[in-house]
Amino acid sequence: MKTDHIIALIGNIRAKAHNFIIEELNKRGLSGLVPSHGAILNLLFKEDCISMREAARRIERSKSTVTVLVNKLVDAGYIDKRQSPNDRRITLIGLTRKGRDLETDFNAISRLVLDRTYKSLSEHEKASVVRGLEKIRNNW
Repeated sequence: MKTDHIIALIGNIRAKAHNFIIEELNKRGLSGLVPSHGAILNLLFKEDCISMREAARRIERSKSTVTVLVNKLVDAGYIDKRQSPNDRRITLIGLTRKGRDLETDFNAISRLVLDRTYKSLSEHEKASVVRGLEKIRNNW
């Protein structure tokens, strides 16, 4: 089996999943959102409030990238930002009611993505793929 095209393969899968997610968001009238917003929103579905720095660390993105994503979500009314009452240098983010209302759609889209991704794989193959990809990620 040829194995030297792994990065191209990962990139191709990412592009297809990205387009699929955009289509699903549009079907649900959520055309202002993009897949990269999902990492922040999913984090906030699990946590009521988190610092921007911690969000960046948890989703493995730079602080500047998180700032851009958060500002777009703030402008759209999905999350709010505020200073920490304990340390004014820390900016906290949390979901608004409008943001919380996205959770059902995001869970449904996530399920569709996973179903499509794993459609032809056994449980053993799923675990092997994830283990292999985690090892590759850790190489970087």
